[in-house]
Amino acid sequence: MIEEENDDLINEQDEPKETITRVTGMYKDWFLDYASYVILERAVPAIEDGFKPVQRRIMHSMKDLDDGRYNKVANIVGHTMQYHPHGDASIADAMVQIGQKDLLIDTQGNWGNILTGDSAAASRYIEARLSKFAMDVVYSPKITEWQASYDGRRKEPVNLPVKFPLLLAQGGEGIAVGLSTKILPHNFIELIEASIKHLQGKRFKLEPDFPTAGIADFSNYNDGLRGGKVRVRAKISQLDKNILVISEIPFGTTTSSLIDSILKANDKGKIKIKRIEDNTAAEVEILVYLPSGLSPDKTIDALYAFTNCESSISPLGCVIEDNKPLFVGVSEMLRRSTDNTVQLLKQELEIKLGELEEQWHFASLERIFIENRIYRDIEEQETWEGVISAIDKGLQPHIKHLKRAITEEDIVRLTEIRIKRISKFDIDKAQQKIDALEEQIAEVKHDLAHLIDYAIAYFTRLKAEYGKGRERKTEIRTFDDVDATKVVIRNTKLYVNREEGFIGTSLRRDEYVCDCSDIDDIIVFTKQGKMMVTKVDTKTFVGKDIIHVAVFKKKDKRTIYNMVYRDGSRGPSYIKRFAVTGVTRDREYDLTNENKGSAVLYFSANPNGEAEVVAVQLRQAGSIKKLKWDIDFADILIKGRSSKGNLVTKYAVKRIELKEKGVSTLKPRKIWFDDAIQRINVDGRGELIGEFRGEDKLLVINQSGIAKTVTPEVTMHFDDDMIVLEKWVPKKPISVVYYNGEKEMYYVKRFLIENEGREENFISEHPNSQLEIVSTDWRPMAEVVFAKERGKDRKDNMEVNLEEFIAVKGISALGNQLTKDKVNQINLLDPLPYEAPEEVHADDLEVVDEEVVKDENGETQKHPDNQNNGEASKEDLEIDDEGQITLF
Repeated sequence: MIEEENDDLINEQDEPKETITRVTGMYKDWFLDYASYVILERAVPAIEDGFKPVQRRIMHSMKDLDDGRYNKVANIVGHTMQYHPHGDASIADAMVQIGQKDLLIDTQGNWGNILTGDSAAASRYIEARLSKFAMDVVYSPKITEWQASYDGRRKEPVNLPVKFPLLLAQGGEGIAVGLSTKILPHNFIELIEASIKHLQGKRFKLEPDFPTAGIADFSNYNDGLRGGKVRVRAKISQLDKNILVISEIPFGTTTSSLIDSILKANDKGKIKIKRIEDNTAAEVEILVYLPSGLSPDKTIDALYAFTNCESSISPLGCVIEDNKPLFVGVSEMLRRSTDNTVQLLKQELEIKLGELEEQWHFASLERIFIENRIYRDIEEQETWEGVISAIDKGLQPHIKHLKRAITEEDIVRLTEIRIKRISKFDIDKAQQKIDALEEQIAEVKHDLAHLIDYAIAYFTRLKAEYGKGRERKTEIRTFDDVDATKVVIRNTKLYVNREEGFIGTSLRRDEYVCDCSDIDDIIVFTKQGKMMVTKVDTKTFVGKDIIHVAVFKKKDKRTIYNMVYRDGSRGPSYIKRFAVTGVTRDREYDLTNENKGSAVLYFSANPNGEAEVVAVQLRQAGSIKKLKWDIDFADILIKGRSSKGNLVTKYAVKRIELKEKGVSTLKPRKIWFDDAIQRINVDGRGELIGEFRGEDKLLVINQSGIAKTVTPEVTMHFDDDMIVLEKWVPKKPISVVYYNGEKEMYYVKRFLIENEGREENFISEHPNSQLEIVSTDWRPMAEVVFAKERGKDRKDNMEVNLEEFIAVKGISALGNQLTKDKVNQINLLDPLPYEAPEEVHADDLEVVDEEVVKDENGETQKHPDNQNNGEASKEDLEIDDEGQITLF
């Protein structure tokens, strides 16, 4: 239709005209106006009261409607639309968000659930009223600055006089045009305490506290400024060996989104679970069922690594000040809020002082007027001016003590006093009222003179009245990074075609190597002495004649590779030992002397640094006297992978065969326990547990009476009721005093761990049974404090030598009864001196101080040419010059 009209227009005109409208300036102004509007009027809260405009208008409307009873939310929303230029949906959503924070609004009905993500009921079904806290800290009409509403019909507050760091308590989030804000919620009590510290001139530190609880690492919070990061985790515990319980969730997630992420990770093969049950109601309870044989500790770490059980939040402190965006940290927000509260309190006191002084002024005038019967002077006056003049003249002799001059308004008020009040006037009561007013005036003046003390008392009152039940919910911890490659489920199989030089997960017709995951790196060695680390893929060419392939572990210093290689086609043979800790992915490394024709004669990979004995056999040539001898790799120092190695022989080698498997030549590994994160580590953090070799285990005892021994792994989790964590000495007895709930007696027992790696309960399973003391000393001592019985003297304390009290028995034995008397408490004393037997390990005798090799006749000799002097190669320490990704 438009095209036809245009055709007609062209036909009617002899020459068509083209009209060009320039809209650059218009677009520029419109966009700037729109961006400013969104930033100032919708998305970003004001620093003065912590409210966005819609939130401020909701709170003002609720005050308008407040009569102490609940109002339908739909009614409040409709009333708010008199002040807010947007629709009812945006107002209702904003009101639900305020109500869910459980601070300013007293709610009734289904307001949704922040844990499950369920939405609130329709606004016509739910009700609300202002909380006592809101009435206390948000409103003060006498000091509120007002402005016209958007249509000019009503007045609304420019800012509400909030006397509390409300923005930090509730948090705030918004996305504007080219600008956003994300202020995390903080703990109610901690904010008040920080405000008091600021007023006292002390330092304070603020860390967020989330309504969903959980665990959080605030080490990089950066005071809530841009560039900071908060890591939050769900609280996961072990219900039994096959069930995990998620009892708290990270901030920013819901149980639904959390479960979806777990199912997604299971579908991708990152984790392995049987099923999930969501029993969340008032509190979170998600049960994760695991397949049998799967490590719960490893699964917990995998949940943190691959699901929403761990997430990071990037705070961004942005507020509006003087109609401009201001980027500011949470500490500065609190300081400004506290200083603003002080000024608001000052204004309220000044207004109260003025009102009290006005009351005192009129009360004094009233007393003078009635006591001196000045009202009789007006009987003869015929005009209003005469009445005013007569009263003024009568008051003059009695007003020297007044604090201000008398105005005509004061005299008019005196004429309005009723005769009934004059007739019943009591001079004594009038003076009492004036005295009471003077006391109140003095008190207000004292508060103004000591304004900081008054503000501190105000915050202290808020804490006492409203702080109950608002204790910190989020547990503060420092997180260890979870190595995804260590906790991922090996969800696929790795195959190798050694001859053709291919590795991958799709080569099902070729040789199976091991289970792996799609995020693993694979290390490969070839017969030519080449090495490469590459990512797992369906099919990858790495080099022909593969002699070893395995999953690569970054920073692995305990896997030692033993190798003998021929240098060149007919050169001498060398022996070397090395570790591979860091390489550039997909780069080929030459482990020989880089001469053409070099070949590996013997190779082994040893996960715990084992050093085997090999037999070397030479080819018959010339006048060689000895064709066969043994070499012990324990005699070879561990060096960098690029070292040349030690000379084995200059003659041709026929074969090298394994003669005897070896033991570890590595030093014992020191293990520490970091109480802050409840983890063991090998990095020297926390308390040293001991030095551990491959066969050593940890002894773990819980308050619930469960003991077990476990192989130490850095991914392990420990229960909150753990009371003993130490290196297990198999022959050292464990001594226990416990209360038997069934027998209602205290018993003593001593036992050894009988089944390694299995949890065993060593006290009675009766619900009233409880562990009193446990000791792993060789000769423990205990003190029994008896209770005083009625009519009897208190028995003296008894010391018990537990070693002599009972012999070592089985872990399931009942034990010997401690005493028949009533016991008040049992204390563990310092043990008796005892020299524990020294532990002897085979690898203690394998310490090597020099390099040893065999010459061509099989004689032992020191090697004259040791490259690198036992130091690591430079390649192990630096990133490759090619700019490739380097694994460290």
